[in-house]
Amino acid sequence: MTTQLNPVLRHGASISLIALIVLCLLWELKIAPLRPGGSLLALKALPLLLPLRGVLKGQLYTLQWAAMLILLYFMEGVVRAWSDPSPLSAWMGGLEILFSLVFYLCAIFYLKPAKRAAKQRAAQREGKVS
Repeated sequence: MTTQLNPVLRHGASISLIALIVLCLLWELKIAPLRPGGSLLALKALPLLLPLRGVLKGQLYTLQWAAMLILLYFMEGVVRAWSDPSPLSAWMGGLEILFSLVFYLCAIFYLKPAKRAAKQRAAQREGKVS
């Protein structure tokens, strides 16, 4: 039994992850940094580089843990969109929410058929062993 994974969802996850990396860098270095000339908050893009290669390749394990990692960026976007005094920075927070949500949903729905197939294989093994 082969599992058919949706390449559109993999590409959606890849594009949204790259967009989030670019957003984090531009936001903290050029568009609306906390301090003039850039901010060390640009380093928040570094953890997003860790899963990039695996996400681009569609590796299931990488997409699983990256979906959990991305929730940190979703939370930061929510906090900054609602509490940042700068309207531009609050708008960037909204974009961070959007990109992280798109990544999360694409990753979860991409993984769903593989998870279902793994559960079926485990149930079949249990049935054969018993």
